[in-house]
Amino acid sequence: MTTILILGGYGYTGKPLAKHLLAHTGADIIISGRNLQKAQSFADELNHPRVTARLANAADYASLSHALHGVTLCLVAAPTAHHAGTVIRACIDSRVDYLDVQFSTKKLEALHAAQDEIEKAGLCFITEAGYHPGLPSALIRYAAAKLDGLESAVTAGFINMNMQDLPYTEAVDELMEGFLDYQAQVYKNGAWTKPSAWEMREFDFGSGIGKRMCYSMFFEELRGMPGMFPTLKDTGFYIAGWNWFSDLIITPMVLIGLKIAPKRGIRPLGRLMWWAMGRNKPPYIVAIKVEAKGWKNGQPAQFEARIAHSDGYELTAIPVAAYLRQYLDGTAHPCGIHMMGHAAEPVRLLKDMQMMGVEVIESPGRLST
Repeated sequence: MTTILILGGYGYTGKPLAKHLLAHTGADIIISGRNLQKAQSFADELNHPRVTARLANAADYASLSHALHGVTLCLVAAPTAHHAGTVIRACIDSRVDYLDVQFSTKKLEALHAAQDEIEKAGLCFITEAGYHPGLPSALIRYAAAKLDGLESAVTAGFINMNMQDLPYTEAVDELMEGFLDYQAQVYKNGAWTKPSAWEMREFDFGSGIGKRMCYSMFFEELRGMPGMFPTLKDTGFYIAGWNWFSDLIITPMVLIGLKIAPKRGIRPLGRLMWWAMGRNKPPYIVAIKVEAKGWKNGQPAQFEARIAHSDGYELTAIPVAAYLRQYLDGTAHPCGIHMMGHAAEPVRLLKDMQMMGVEVIESPGRLST
């Protein structure tokens, strides 16, 4: 029997992960974190014989090693990027596979430092899983499966969540730390632009959202796309703004503030950004789309697809649960370190996501300019 330990299993991402894994896989689920009472309370709420609770402190190697006993895969759904080295070491020593939903350069550095050990141990380590990063490269590969050849494939995300009732957590601190290493490059005319070179582009997100101006944002998962598809000349990811106030006033203040005080500024600037994001109005929706062009049956062709959900935490958890269905049946269980968007079979991934409640709309479409 496969056993998945969810580190941070009672958090905002951990809870929907546990529910979807319980509903759509046969794995045993362990809800874990540094607060055993909260872990046990959520396990009791799920009230299922395949669900138990354990204490697991990501900052404590001994605690992690004890928690990983009898575990097949450690699913990191907690803001533990500062302790990535400890979590990775505990998984390697315990011979446990690994998957994270974190966006962190520190985590990637820790993973690459342990790459040889991970491969020698025959372990499967999946990183950059979830909504973004995670879905951009999966959607590009999905578009490639719909066309015979791929010339251009750009992705864009839109986030409008009801955050007025959501508390500020350490996960927001990690988000703010991501701004310290923010890169905006895209692959354009067959070459990567400079990491700091901004691109702006308008995308039509369709029903409920409409046209939005988006700003380029780089994810490491995108770096491998030109190698996978040699005919690809343009690719990248763009993110829509939240509202005029946060885009024109708050975001520039935050970026300047983080440069001036990269450590002391994270929490106060994060709270400011969180407050500004909470000013959004309904309808609440989180979406990501791909716009691609190439050829099919010897003729020029284009394709676009949009994925959407009303809850951003669900749209983070569902792609992970959908990928883990492939991991569990052995069809996407590669040895070594891999991005989720590279390891998952994209057509099945979107089909399973749709089955779990995600809206998937695809069409030949009209490309944005």
